[in-house]
Amino acid sequence: MDSTRSAPQPTWSHAVQFRTRPARTALAAALVLGLTGAATAPALAHSQPHSPASAVTDPVDDSAPNRKALREAIKGLPNADATAALVRVGGAKGAWRGSSGVHDLVTGRKADPHGRFRAGSITKIVTAAVALQLAADGDLDLDKPVQHYMPDLFPKQEDKEKEFKPIPVRSLLNYTSGLKSGDGFDDEYAHRFDTLKPQTVVASAIAKGPEHDPGADQHYRNIGYTVLGLLIERITDDSFADQADLRIFRPLHLHDTYFPGADPRIRGPHNRGYQSMKQPGGTTRLIDVTEWNQFDRFAAGDMISSTADLEVFTQALFDGEVVPQPQLKEMFTLPKLEGGLEATFGAGLQRMEVGGTVAWFKTGARYGYTNIIASTEDGTRTLVYSVNATDAKDTVMNPVAERIVLAALS
Repeated sequence: MDSTRSAPQPTWSHAVQFRTRPARTALAAALVLGLTGAATAPALAHSQPHSPASAVTDPVDDSAPNRKALREAIKGLPNADATAALVRVGGAKGAWRGSSGVHDLVTGRKADPHGRFRAGSITKIVTAAVALQLAADGDLDLDKPVQHYMPDLFPKQEDKEKEFKPIPVRSLLNYTSGLKSGDGFDDEYAHRFDTLKPQTVVASAIAKGPEHDPGADQHYRNIGYTVLGLLIERITDDSFADQADLRIFRPLHLHDTYFPGADPRIRGPHNRGYQSMKQPGGTTRLIDVTEWNQFDRFAAGDMISSTADLEVFTQALFDGEVVPQPQLKEMFTLPKLEGGLEATFGAGLQRMEVGGTVAWFKTGARYGYTNIIASTEDGTRTLVYSVNATDAKDTVMNPVAERIVLAALS
């Protein structure tokens, strides 16, 4: 396939009416922060049977956590908020798997519970794991500045206010680098088949100068992880995608997980993704946005995966099988910021408390898909979901996703 542009695929549109959403909870606000970037174990067998549209599969028994609440959380799909939901709850206290909704809105076929999807910013946890492995191997020093490894990335600025102080690698991991967001397409949908290189995004971000000194504040953004991907390539003399495959995907047998690069398709089985778009006449249409070139998201959000693969990855990560324990602590360590500001992210992961349960999580959203991986620090409860949200990049949390989190972790 041409690496720069693919012929547009036919889309399906559907008029919908959106219900008024209630005020979001503190939990929803925390999760949306991870979704939007607002400022601030053995593989499981694929034995789950398919379910009809709007029904919920419930194949795992006995000790499963709050099965009734989980079934209720995803029933009735498709609706105005989502067309499908795939959920896996695991850990020492039992397991539950469920799926609901449709594969697509044209045929109304049942959702594939093993479908692949765009994992969005969950990619960052894979990137963090690769970087922390390199630190464990002695190939990357988290205390050394990025400029030490890639001096050419930071050209000398005539405007002294745009000069960067040394940025410790650790600051890229915990979102305290002070890098501003890089420029992208003004109309992402119109350019969804075009290729924007991550190097171009990084160069535009650096040209803007720093937002603050490294470590002074914490702003969740993609740019730090885009730089991390380039740093991994510089250190290993290999592509970031190949390093992720070599160090994580292959050892964990994650057969559904890969980086598509400039290919706009999702290879293999997958459920279609839709985005609501307002029309000039005031109506709302759902547009099929499954095909989308995400190459510019790179190490910050270009990964494709499945709930089965992400569950294996989450369990292995929290069990210390992916990153050695000394480096794994970085993921659970909140940086100290200036002026008493409060941090919520460690090295990639974010902390939340639900009904007295403390969990660490990472959300990820690309158009058509909103997802999460979450676990208690000791791994006794894990959660992975992918919801085919009709507005995955909304500034409020998807109601289906919020119900899943509350049912799984409360």
